[in-house]
Amino acid sequence: MSEHHGAPPSWPELFRVFGHIGLLSFGGPAGQIALMHRELVEERPWLDEPRFLHALNFCMLLPGPEAMQLATYSGWLLRGVAGGLLAGLLFILPGFAVIMGLSALYFFHGDLPVVAGILFGLKAAVLAIVIEALIKVSKRALKSRLAWALAILAFIAIAFLKLPFPLIVLGAGAIGIVTSIAMRAEEPGDAASSDNTTAVALPGLAGPTLRTVLVWGAIWLAPLAALVVLPGMPEAFSAMAAFFSKAAIVTFGGAYAVLAYVGQQAVEVHGWLRPGDMLAGLGLAETTPGPLILVLVFVGFLGGAREAGLDPLSGGLIGGSLALFFTFAPCFLWIFAGAPHIERLRSVKWLSAGLSAITAAVVGVILNLAVWFALHVLFESVGEVVRGPFTLPTPDLASLNAAALVIAFTAGVALLQYHLNLFVVLGGATLAGIGVSLLA
Repeated sequence: MSEHHGAPPSWPELFRVFGHIGLLSFGGPAGQIALMHRELVEERPWLDEPRFLHALNFCMLLPGPEAMQLATYSGWLLRGVAGGLLAGLLFILPGFAVIMGLSALYFFHGDLPVVAGILFGLKAAVLAIVIEALIKVSKRALKSRLAWALAILAFIAIAFLKLPFPLIVLGAGAIGIVTSIAMRAEEPGDAASSDNTTAVALPGLAGPTLRTVLVWGAIWLAPLAALVVLPGMPEAFSAMAAFFSKAAIVTFGGAYAVLAYVGQQAVEVHGWLRPGDMLAGLGLAETTPGPLILVLVFVGFLGGAREAGLDPLSGGLIGGSLALFFTFAPCFLWIFAGAPHIERLRSVKWLSAGLSAITAAVVGVILNLAVWFALHVLFESVGEVVRGPFTLPTPDLASLNAAALVIAFTAGVALLQYHLNLFVVLGGATLAGIGVSLLA
């Protein structure tokens, strides 16, 4: 455990501060990280600025939601593993409770005119939110010709060739690593020498790290094995455990990066969702505290309610809980095993290059998500045509929904031009959606 400013906070203090962060963590990772910075660095002498940024950089390297992992890492710095566990759980549990309730409302009452209107408005606003995210990520990630090329190739691969998301992530990482090594080999002098220090094992960490990996690996994978192996388990639950575990491993670049993958698999492969459901779930997740990846709880609830063979409420509650566990259990493993090695990881240049390449590819994946959302928000009917290896979407232009277009465009202008508060934009969109629904 690392040193921190002053005496460690008491457990009641830690619970109160991280509970406050969990309840107020709206507005995506940027807002959540800003909130943590204010609470942990500015208002209390718990972490200093360099240590906070150090922790943030490490969390940006990991798969999974960086803000939740930053909360876990901060708790670990302050009170060890128990502190990290408390901070991480408090960051996600308020949002989990809210999204479970909203998922049930959507499943059982989503066809009521007012509820349908709220969801219609949210879906249109979400299109604008995804485009805003695309612009922000692309500004940060696309700073070289290689990065632009990887983003374009990733978009073509996932949108038109239907290649699997994990393959795109791994391919981009490999290209980044190989390019970095090749460029440094061409540099005069021994360019690789700066990495030599990182090849030395850090003293005293091998044993504790191995123990941590074994313990948290067992916490994550033993329930997965039980769901797969034990007789009588609904097939939907074992499929969810495997699917959400895989999603947790490949979510580099934040929630938007993996949503296209999750949406495609949940709709087309597993049948847990219908095409409009993913948009509605994302809209609901935008309005709840906690990381946006909590939308997977919505996916788990609907999948369990529809496919588990139990009564819908029981199936949904179990499915949503499985989504939470298998999405976030790996996050604790990454932090508790990786945090002691943070210096070593950050100074390995080829690893950093590989992760930068993955972030560039993620821009292409988010662009695909924006296109997919746009087609399904704005058109009632979207088909596909296959030309050789390419699959092209073909929207029915006559099925354009003018009301959805107006709401999405207005939300986009409000966010991108006038930088209005997200909740103001979502509130206006839901009111417009209710109006459209009641007048229809």
